[in-house]
Amino acid sequence: MNIGVGLPTSTSGISGQLLVDWAKRADAGPFSSVGVVDRVAYQNYEPFTALAAAAAVTQRVRLATMVVIAPLRNTAILAKQAASVHALSDGRFTLGLAVGARGEDYAVSGIDSRGRGRRFGEQLEAIRDIWEEGKIGPTPTTAGPQLLVAGAAAKAVAAWSDLGRPGRPILWGMGYFALGDGNADTGAEYLRHYYAFTGPFAEKIAAGNLTSPGAITDFIRGYEDAGCDELVLFPTASSIEQVDRLAEVIG
Repeated sequence: MNIGVGLPTSTSGISGQLLVDWAKRADAGPFSSVGVVDRVAYQNYEPFTALAAAAAVTQRVRLATMVVIAPLRNTAILAKQAASVHALSDGRFTLGLAVGARGEDYAVSGIDSRGRGRRFGEQLEAIRDIWEEGKIGPTPTTAGPQLLVAGAAAKAVAAWSDLGRPGRPILWGMGYFALGDGNADTGAEYLRHYYAFTGPFAEKIAAGNLTSPGAITDFIRGYEDAGCDELVLFPTASSIEQVDRLAEVIG
């Protein structure tokens, strides 16, 4: 199983320089990918913009959206953004997509959240065709970005089999971490705020923040045993030392 690290695009106090430095350190190893999240009604960096910056200063790691809220975007523009990051990174981009669970992101975008599942399905059908037609560039030199669709692992594998596809889908997972003295409380507070829309469940998410090397090791083993192919751990504290501390744990 490969291990990636999230870029701190949604934690507090992140400058452009810190984001770039984080990507450079991730590229130096031992990580296989860097991921970003997507929100509109939040103080975070726009995901494609952040990954374009990361593409310019990395050579090895895969770049991934985990995940972009597809129905908030025009499908042609979404395809162009993804193709651009894919080209800038020389074919290292994974486009993760989902419908999005937060109504406020739809509200501030002026888009009706009703029917988003149907629109999402239509986008999934159309986006690969857009790349292959070549009318909207840059045209990928390969088959285009790898597509990642958010969902429960068991249902995703079942859907893959039901459609008669060979083998099994590549499975990605994610978790949260904050290492070092004083960062556990900071990380928990971030998760409570980020997942406030879930109500009391936000406290359970905060309690799952990985705050020790042992907890991270056990978490990784659990996902590996479950058949995960790529596990991306997202920081809940903004210090650049977080990426170095995580590298020590998994290195």
